[in-house]
Amino acid sequence: MKIAVAGMGYVGLSIATLLAQHNEVIAFDIISEKVEKINKRISPIKDEKIEEYFMTKDLNLKATLDFQEAFKGADFVVISTPTNYDDVKNHFDTSSVENIIQKVIGINLNTTIVVKSTIPVGFIEDMKKKYNIDNIMFSPEFLREGKALYDNLYPSRIIIGEKSKKAEEFANLLKEGALKEDIPIKFMDSTEAEAVKLFSNTYLALRIAYFNELDTYAEIRGLNSKDIIEGVGLDPRIGLYYNNPSFGYGGYCLPKDTKQLLANYENVPQNIIRAIVRSNRTRKKHIAEMVMRKKPNVIGIYRLTMKTDSDDFRSSAIQEIIDLLKDKDVEIIIYEPTLKDNTFHELTVINDFDTFSSKSDIILANRIEDILKPIMDKVYTRDLYSRD
Repeated sequence: MKIAVAGMGYVGLSIATLLAQHNEVIAFDIISEKVEKINKRISPIKDEKIEEYFMTKDLNLKATLDFQEAFKGADFVVISTPTNYDDVKNHFDTSSVENIIQKVIGINLNTTIVVKSTIPVGFIEDMKKKYNIDNIMFSPEFLREGKALYDNLYPSRIIIGEKSKKAEEFANLLKEGALKEDIPIKFMDSTEAEAVKLFSNTYLALRIAYFNELDTYAEIRGLNSKDIIEGVGLDPRIGLYYNNPSFGYGGYCLPKDTKQLLANYENVPQNIIRAIVRSNRTRKKHIAEMVMRKKPNVIGIYRLTMKTDSDDFRSSAIQEIIDLLKDKDVEIIIYEPTLKDNTFHELTVINDFDTFSSKSDIILANRIEDILKPIMDKVYTRDLYSRD
């Protein structure tokens, strides 16, 4: 089959790599540097499995800046372009997705469009009515940054937002590329699939917020947070996983998905969803206050990324904490080796770790790495397990 994939972020590149094992895949992106790297089999994002597959697998994968080359004659066009949350409109900005839909309609109405970008509940039905089309479905992704291809090779489930032969065909393509056996596959209408995506990510945000609030309580009361978390988690209904305190949930997905779900709740009774969004703001304010209690003159920020082995710091929790600390009479410096510039939002970036650590009175680290261990007396973190 010929399959086009539009948008070479974590979702798009991992899907393109997965499908290129057994199909002709044309990857479309508007950034020439990404296209050049993919064609040279250099991953434009940090993902160990994608890098491995680029080096070791015979992938039928070509990247292009020409959407007509990508879409013409494609059996499926997978859309994985970014949908950032617009806080003013209180809605996902789905213009990039709709732009690809318009391009596909203009070239080839015989293809099937599969949207993998995160979208509001009801988006697919809106597109069907607006463009008078029926060849479009939604299939959510459940991926981690830096582990995107791994999570496609060993998926927790495959969900397809349609009950049809084409839906079964696409599910089989995903299954064929995966290494995991006995993958749960569920077919449903696209509107329900859209809800699955938002409710899944909001539950994860809820779990993060819960253990963060437990940790806040323990810190304020002078209790052992780890003992409480492990005592709670030994209940098998709760479990000893996804329970590591942090500076708040962040990254590209959880902040925007929780806000979109809250917006979708208009005229529907709820309390929990709003509380999840508010809890994350409260946690960041708490972290900033605890840091300022130590009366530092120079605050060092260790990494802008959300987690270990990631090069992505979009909407990372630490950035909002930085904004809160900027209002205080302190100097803030940043250690972020992925940044080429010497400044970030007018703050000094120091990429020599020894210089950074010697200048800092206190170092904020969302996650502890080996380089920090000799200077833990300077480090402020809530990380208990060096994971998640």
